[in-house]
Amino acid sequence: MSRYAWYGVSLATASSLVSGIAIWFVYGSVTGSTKALFEGVAAFLAVSVLSYMIYWMATKGRELRMEVEKRVETIVTRGSTFALISFSFIVVFREELETVLFLTPFLVEDVTGTLIGAFLGTAASLVLAYAIFIVGMRVNIRRLFYFTSILLILLAGGLAGYGVHELIEYFEDTGVELGWFGRYAYVLDMPQGSPFHHKGAIGSVLAVLFGYTVSAEWGRLIVHLAYLAIATPLIVSTYRKGQVGSTK
Repeated sequence: MSRYAWYGVSLATASSLVSGIAIWFVYGSVTGSTKALFEGVAAFLAVSVLSYMIYWMATKGRELRMEVEKRVETIVTRGSTFALISFSFIVVFREELETVLFLTPFLVEDVTGTLIGAFLGTAASLVLAYAIFIVGMRVNIRRLFYFTSILLILLAGGLAGYGVHELIEYFEDTGVELGWFGRYAYVLDMPQGSPFHHKGAIGSVLAVLFGYTVSAEWGRLIVHLAYLAIATPLIVSTYRKGQVGSTK
C-alpha cells in the first residue's frame, strides 16, 4: 500500500510545481504600479498562510502523528487505494502550496537566493525525515514546533511590514495621498554597497528573518510591530497552556 501513498506525494509535488510556475508567469506579466500591488498582495497572502500554520502547529501539532496514523490505519483497513492516494495528495499538496505562497514574495525580490534557500531547506527536511523514520532519531515535536513558530512569527511580521511598504508604493504611484502613514518613520544613513544595507550580504539575511530595512514608512513600522506584539504572546501562551494540559 505504501506505493499508493507515494503516488499521492508525487502528484502533489507536480501540482505544486505547476502552481509555482503559474504564479511566477503571472508576476512576469505585470508591470508598473500593478507589480507593487501584486507583491503587496502576495506578501499578505503569505502572512495569512504563515499565521494559520503557526496557530495550527501550536494547537494541533502535538496530536499530528496520532491523527495521521489513525486516518491511514482506517484507509488501509478498508483497502481503498484511491482514498490513500487522495489523503497523501491532500496532506502534501496543502503544505507545498503554503510553501509556494510563502516563497512568492521572496522569489519576486531575489530569484537565485530564494531558489538556493528552497533547495537547502528541502535537503535539510529530507535529512531530518531520514533521521526520524529510518534511523529512529527521537525528536520532541512540540519543542521543535515551538521554536519554529517563533521564527515564523518573526518572518511573518517582516512580511506584513513589507506588504504594507509595497501597497504604499502602489497607492503613491496611482496618486492616492496617504498622509503620515506613508511618510518615513526613519531613514538610516547607509549606502547600498554596505553589507549592512538590507540588500547587502548581512542585511539581506536580517531582512528576511526579521524584516530589517534601512528605511521604513510609519505604516510599515506600525503593522510590523503590531503583528509581533499580538502574535508572539498569543502563540507563547498557547504552547504554555498545552504544556500544562499535557502534564495533568
